[in-house]
Amino acid sequence: MSTPQSGILPEGNSTACFIVATVNAGDEAARQARSACAAVPELTREVATIDPGAGLVSVVAVGSACWDRLYPGRPRPGALRPFRARVEGSRQAPATAGDLLFHIRSERRDLNYVLARKILAEFGESISIVEVVDGFRYLENRDLTGFVDGTENPEGDERAEVALVAQEDPGFSGGSYIHLQRYIHNLADWEALPVSRQESTIGRTKADDVELVEGVKPPTAHISRVVIEENGQELEILRHSMPYGDVREAGLLFIAYARNPDHFDRMLDNMIHTDADGHYDHLLDYTRAVTGCAFFAPSVEFLEADRVQSE
Repeated sequence: MSTPQSGILPEGNSTACFIVATVNAGDEAARQARSACAAVPELTREVATIDPGAGLVSVVAVGSACWDRLYPGRPRPGALRPFRARVEGSRQAPATAGDLLFHIRSERRDLNYVLARKILAEFGESISIVEVVDGFRYLENRDLTGFVDGTENPEGDERAEVALVAQEDPGFSGGSYIHLQRYIHNLADWEALPVSRQESTIGRTKADDVELVEGVKPPTAHISRVVIEENGQELEILRHSMPYGDVREAGLLFIAYARNPDHFDRMLDNMIHTDADGHYDHLLDYTRAVTGCAFFAPSVEFLEADRVQSE
């Protein structure tokens, strides 16, 4: 298998920077952006030497609408497609602009900043920034709702099995599909709920992060909606989500990696849309998505081979 980009598999960090951009019009912008994408792994290795213990890693990923501009005449990842917007009742998951994603993370926010500046300098005038979000670790890996986030993340070798494309699409082995959404939490309404109501909304206990037992955990609980089994196997994703914001506006930057983007779609459908019994994810009564993008993160070899060719 080809080498995955450095930010996909390692365990989470305490800080992260998420940058979404669009590629500007014209062949020259596409050429420069393609060359700059190829430079990201080496730039990351260079900045990481400042403090090897900080665990600086990164990912650059490309959206469906931009792939053919950056890599004309070359194959596409087999399952790369645009983010599909959803709406039902007051619940929505909008699709928003995004050709490129830069996911930078480490134990030092200053190193994230240094790398982000170097990457953006490489792209120059070829791109326009859509959004920059700085994420942070909150308490003991908790979301701002107060509940532990990412409890069911795969561990060890299973992380690669869940996140990385393999022989099902050999030209893109070592790559990963990415689902990105920014949620804004209504913390005032959430914090007005009794803890028991919060726990039934999430499906786990708040203090010690234990899943509620069947019969107690309602079908509208968040984990009831996103834990999906198919042919006896749970559909899995590798989450790297982080809280973000300040005292005025805050929420969750949801980002997840998978070898099969169908897993994201199935989970989000179950959250937004009601089933035959009228159930949906009641967590969406207290948070709303304001962005939605889909990307593919190619392997290091894919990126750097293109750099050699462009040079």
